[in-house]
Amino acid sequence: MAFDGAFTLKIVEELKTAIDSHIDKIYQPSRDEMVFLLRKKGFQEKLFISTKSGSQRVHFTQNKYENPATPPMFCMLMRKYLLNARLVDIIQPPLERVVIFVFSATSEMGDIVEIRLVCELIGGKANIILVGNEGKIIDALKRSDVESATRLILPGAKYQLPEKQEKLNPLKVSANEILKVAQNSSLLKTVDGFSPLICREIEGGFTTLEKITQDLKSGYNPTLILDQNGTAFDFTFTPILQYGPAFKNQRIDSFSLLLDKFYTEKENCLRINSNARDILRLINNLKNRTQKKLSIRLYDLEKCKNRETLRIYGELIKANLFSIQKGASFAEVPNYYSENLETIRIPLDISLSPQSNANKYFKEYKKTYTAEQTLKELTQKDREELAYFDTVLDSIERATELADIAQIREELSEGGYIKTQNTAKKQKHTQNQFKEYESQEGYKILVGKNNKQNDILTTSLASKQDLWFHVKNIAGSHVVVFCGGNEVSQETILKAATLAAENSKARNSSNVAVDYTPIKYVKKPHGAKAGMVIYTTNKTIYVTPKGENL
Repeated sequence: MAFDGAFTLKIVEELKTAIDSHIDKIYQPSRDEMVFLLRKKGFQEKLFISTKSGSQRVHFTQNKYENPATPPMFCMLMRKYLLNARLVDIIQPPLERVVIFVFSATSEMGDIVEIRLVCELIGGKANIILVGNEGKIIDALKRSDVESATRLILPGAKYQLPEKQEKLNPLKVSANEILKVAQNSSLLKTVDGFSPLICREIEGGFTTLEKITQDLKSGYNPTLILDQNGTAFDFTFTPILQYGPAFKNQRIDSFSLLLDKFYTEKENCLRINSNARDILRLINNLKNRTQKKLSIRLYDLEKCKNRETLRIYGELIKANLFSIQKGASFAEVPNYYSENLETIRIPLDISLSPQSNANKYFKEYKKTYTAEQTLKELTQKDREELAYFDTVLDSIERATELADIAQIREELSEGGYIKTQNTAKKQKHTQNQFKEYESQEGYKILVGKNNKQNDILTTSLASKQDLWFHVKNIAGSHVVVFCGGNEVSQETILKAATLAAENSKARNSSNVAVDYTPIKYVKKPHGAKAGMVIYTTNKTIYVTPKGENL
C-alpha cells in the first residue's frame, strides 16, 4: 500500500483543518486503533489512528467504531492527559511516516502544558506515543524491549524520532540531480518519501519525477486504484498508469474519504474471507471427494460395457449343452451372433455343469446390467453435485457482504451439508438484497447473489412474461428483466446478458455465451438443488464482461 511519506504529507495538510479544535471524546475500539472526537465552532471530526500491521494510518473517518464499555488502560491514560486539550499544531518530519499532534493541555496543578501525540506509521513498528514535558515519554501503545531495542520507547525515556535514511528530498532537491544520483542505484534507494508504487511509475516512463513532485507540492488528487474487477487495489496522491487500461483511477473527494473507502473494503474482504473459510474448506473437500467417487464410478461403468458379451456366452453355452463336456475349462462353439459364424472360445468353471455355467453368465449379465443402471444414476448425481459445488464456490468468491456469506451458510444448512442453525439466527439471514439495476426503458433488472436468491428471483418474484438470463453451462447468477412481456430493446438484452456474464465464473473471459428466455420456459425440477433449473426455447447472445461487447 502507498501510505508513504509523500502520502503522509497530503494527509497532514488535510488534518490541519482541525487545528484549534478540542478533544471531546477518546476511545479505543481495538488494541491497535484509537478514535478522537475533535470539536470547534463549525467543525466536528473523528480522528482515527491505526497501528495495525498492513493498515497503519491516520485520517478523519466517517465510519462508526465501537466504544468498549470498559476502556483499556492506554485509553484511560490518553483521557487523563488529552481530554479537553486543544490541538495547536500538526507536524510531519520532512517526508517521514510520522505525524506529531501538538496539544495544549491543563495539568493536574492547573498549569498549561504541551503534550505531543506521536503517530509512527512505519510498517510493523507502527506506534502511538504520548510525549510530555522536556520530550519525555509518558507512555506508548507498544513499549520496546530494553535489551533488544535500538531506541527506548518506555515511560520516562527521552523520545527520539525513528532513524532517518539518507535520501534526497524531492521538495528541496531538483529532479535532474535526483535522477543523476539514481543512475548508480535506483530511485527507491535515492528519493525520500516515495513508495515502490510511485518509483515504478516514474522509472516505467508513465510519468515524470517533475510531475509527481508538482502533484506533491500543489496537486489534490486523492486516487483510488481499482483492479479489473472494480475492487479497491491501492491508493495514492496521483493517478497511476503502470497497471494498464484494465485498472482504473477513481478520484475521491478527500484523502480521508479515500482511506475510509479503501480500508473499509479491504477489511470487509478480510472479514468475509475469514467468515467463509470453513465453508470453502468444506465445499472443496466435498468437491474433491465427489470427483474421486465419480472417477471410480466412471471406471466401473466402462467395465459394464462388456455385459452383452456375458449374455452371448450364456446363450451359446445353452445352445451347445450336449456338445460340452462336464469339467471342461472352456468351450469352443460357433458364434451364431456373428455373420461369419467364427468359432469362439468361452471360459468355463470346471466345478459347474454346462447348464450351470450358462446360468452363471446370465446371472452376471443381469448383475452387470443392474450395476450399469445404478452407476449411470450415481454418476449423473455426482456431476450435478459437482456443478452445485461450483455454484457455491462462485457465490462465495463474489460475496461482498457478511450477509451474503450468512445466506450461503443458510443454504448449505438447508441442504444438509452443515449443521442446522437455530431459528433466531436463521431468520436474521433471510433478507434478500439482490443487485438491482435499471434498463434504458426503465425496466428493473435484478441479479441473484447466491443460489437461494436465484431460486427466489426465478421461481417467486418474476412473472411468466419476464425475461430470464444465465451464462450457458457455467456457474453464475440468475438475471431477470422485469418487463412483464413488453418489448425489450437490444440495449437492455445486452445489458442484462453482460450482468449475467459479470456475475458468473466466466467474468474474466471474453465472448461469453449467455442464454435468455421468458420465465415461463424456465422450470425447477422436483428435488433439484438450490439455484438449479432447466429451460427451453432460449436465444443466445455473446458478450464480454466489463469490456467491448461482441
